Amino acid sequence: MRVPLRDKLKYLSVYTLPLAAAVSFTSEGWITFLPIAYAFMVIPLVELFIPADKSNDSPEIAEAKANDRWFDFLVELIVPVHYAFGIWFLISVSGTGNDWVTIAGRISSYGLMCGVIGINVAHELGHRPNKFHQFLAKSLLLTSLYTHFFIEHNRGHHKHVATPEDPSTARLNEPLMFFWVRSVSQTYRKAWSLEAQRLRRKKSSVISLQNEMIRFTIAHLVMLGAIYFFFGWAVMLYYTAAAIIGFLLLETVNYIEHYGLLREKVSEHRYENASPLHSWNSDHQYGRAFLFELSRHSDHHFKPAKKYPTLDRWEEAPQMPTGYPGMMLLSLFPPLWFAVMNKKVIEFRLKKVEAEARE
Repeated sequence: MRVPLRDKLKYLSVYTLPLAAAVSFTSEGWITFLPIAYAFMVIPLVELFIPADKSNDSPEIAEAKANDRWFDFLVELIVPVHYAFGIWFLISVSGTGNDWVTIAGRISSYGLMCGVIGINVAHELGHRPNKFHQFLAKSLLLTSLYTHFFIEHNRGHHKHVATPEDPSTARLNEPLMFFWVRSVSQTYRKAWSLEAQRLRRKKSSVISLQNEMIRFTIAHLVMLGAIYFFFGWAVMLYYTAAAIIGFLLLETVNYIEHYGLLREKVSEHRYENASPLHSWNSDHQYGRAFLFELSRHSDHHFKPAKKYPTLDRWEEAPQMPTGYPGMMLLSLFPPLWFAVMNKKVIEFRLKKVEAEARE
């Protein structure tokens, strides 16, 4: 069965972000913030007027999408595009002098690219069993200085999601900036611990190049050293700032994806299995396409190996009131976030209890 052309073309929308970044890198002044305005003003407004799509593909269409190389090509192409824009960013900020508005605009633009197409696509590719795809995932994470995400996300987050053991699950009433500090620090520490455990099981030395965290650290230092050598310390700092924006966008996404959701303990040492009930879902069409279906997160956690175009909507999964960009904006204002989301968390928990009582 053929995949509908509309379904093939809609994911090209993610490439509108590099186009906006190109305007940023070739302009001066406030127009350099165009990518930020596009992501956090235009897209949320568009999602207010385009109805959410709650439909799922037929099994035949889903299978066709899973086997169609076009969908793999779209995410593989992100890697050279992202690296090309990274080099362009370095060149563009090296010749700006003291124009701090332009510098800040270009930093925010590449930082947005690091988060939206860098880490997000790395997340998709990092779940693939193919070693080449995993290499591409690590290459993308390198641009945000966040390669340890590959270890902790796959071996830690998916195992412990929606439990107190998971640094990437936001607690009820936890402000976003508190979450940033906790998640960034604990995720990094857990990645070292998980890699040490892997090597001890293999009876290998933890302090060696077999330790992927050590290799990641060396790669970070080499990349930053190369930027310093060719462009100077100021550009190296600008790049570091963009990378920080990238991984804070990731952590903001983590915050909204699992806020307030917890798995119940079924025994002293075990939680109930992760299910679509333990991730917030969004069916808003533009954000779904723009983020390669990341917002159908409930199905992703239920079946992590599924490719992005085949992810389904689960009726029983908790639903966000708007798409990801709008939810990320809301999370920046904790009192407003709590007013909206705490109510939804409580409603969802009561609905879950009622469903369990009927069974």
